[in-house]
Amino acid sequence: MYKLMVKRRNEHGDEYYDNYNVPADKASTVLEALLYIKENIDQTLSFRYSCRMEICGSCGMEINGRPRMACSTQLASLHSDIIKISPLPHYNVIKDLVVDFDPFFDKYKKVKPYIIRDDDGNYSAEIPQTPEQFNEFKGYAQCIKCGLCMAACPVVGTDENYLGPAPLTALFRYNIDNRDQGIMYRIDIANSDDGTSRCHFAGECTEACPKDVRPSFAIQKLRVQGLKYELKNIMGGKK
Repeated sequence: MYKLMVKRRNEHGDEYYDNYNVPADKASTVLEALLYIKENIDQTLSFRYSCRMEICGSCGMEINGRPRMACSTQLASLHSDIIKISPLPHYNVIKDLVVDFDPFFDKYKKVKPYIIRDDDGNYSAEIPQTPEQFNEFKGYAQCIKCGLCMAACPVVGTDENYLGPAPLTALFRYNIDNRDQGIMYRIDIANSDDGTSRCHFAGECTEACPKDVRPSFAIQKLRVQGLKYELKNIMGGKK
């Protein structure tokens, strides 16, 4: 039997914890425990979920003090009979464990996370890509937009204008894609006051990422890329 303490808010906005006792075996996940509560104890409890297999990125929440995916976090792995569950930090709460992701996706859109071509896509054949070229960005393309890295990042929590780990990693992912020709459109975004310079390299984003994307590493490489691009423009201007 596990005791789940779920942070909620009343109609006045005051925070409190509701406690639920949930029967579970060693293989049960936090999401399954929440579904048990929803189906058998309290139908008013709200949370997001969809795929149940760490693909959709919907069920992110803070579990025992760390941002995690509820669907892939087994209760037994937490080594405690008391599980404290809260909505992801650094997001506005809509209800219970449901947070507002609009600001996250607004930042994501800013970095132009898509292939940009000088020919506007008017080409007569496929653009070749070797396995080696694909592997350069493959790891960064595993991001499932769960937002855990943003919840873990201390800078995101203190500066709402900072683009954050996931958007900057997406920016770098497309900059190193051999099919893309849009680096000149993105590098100014990366080098802006809200870009890579705000990263303190705490590394919490990489610790929280469920897909081993390593956002902190991507941001440092993006810093180098941005510096090289600026130096190249300066030297080119002098010539």
